[in-house]
Amino acid sequence: MRTGPTNQNLVAMLATLRKESITGKSPLWKRVAEDLNAPTRQRCEVNLSRLNRFTTDNDVIIVPGKVLGTGNLDHKLTIAALSFSGGATTRIREAKGTILTIPDLMKKHPDGKNIRVIG
Repeated sequence: MRTGPTNQNLVAMLATLRKESITGKSPLWKRVAEDLNAPTRQRCEVNLSRLNRFTTDNDVIIVPGKVLGTGNLDHKLTIAALSFSGGATTRIREAKGTILTIPDLMKKHPDGKNIRVIG
């Protein structure tokens, strides 16, 4: 019986995250891979109101799950997540924020320094 994710893109991303955690000696990518390996119903979902509350201007954030559009965002953030709702995408762009995929963030910050995990 098969366990774990069946989405081939997610499986490839998990392998890349694990490899980068070893080669780059960054425990951040290992933690993100472990969080994303959880079943879909156990992955985190973070509202913009939570991001707004616990971040400051120009923070780099990673959400190992989905970003939802409930709440407002009143400062500029760089956010990487597995997925974004339509409302979250709109509100992040209105706040002059940047939306990235997790592999794009990993390419920009291979060492994992100055990145906060929220979720």
